[in-house]
Amino acid sequence: MTTAEKTFPITRSEAEWRALLTPEQYQVMRAHGTERPGSCALLREKRRGVFACAGCGQALFRSGRKFESGTGWPSFDTPEPDAVETTTDRSYGMVRTEVHCSRCGSHLGHVFEDGPPPTGLRYCINGVALDFTPEETA
Repeated sequence: MTTAEKTFPITRSEAEWRALLTPEQYQVMRAHGTERPGSCALLREKRRGVFACAGCGQALFRSGRKFESGTGWPSFDTPEPDAVETTTDRSYGMVRTEVHCSRCGSHLGHVFEDGPPPTGLRYCINGVALDFTPEETA
């Protein structure tokens, strides 16, 4: 089943998505695009906190799961429980595993099996698909 065939807990019309997201976010999250590598400030984000879906606010990844992959996109080894789902992506003559938000279906990026221990996974996520909230410090 593709994301287009599934009904998600949060749904919006195309007009509502366009009003909510920037043009770049819309291209990545709703049209399955990819941001230019190295272009997102979240790539260099080092503070403790939560990375959430820019489309619906669902927590997707914690900062402690982020690592430097050298790819030009924020990379994580583990998502929050039940926060993401995957589908097979056969675009551009390749077979990859697409990652999307389990709550609104927005395209986030892809997952690869070349990450660090303990999972061996690299969730390669478009930074424009994420909102970062730093952890409060006392």
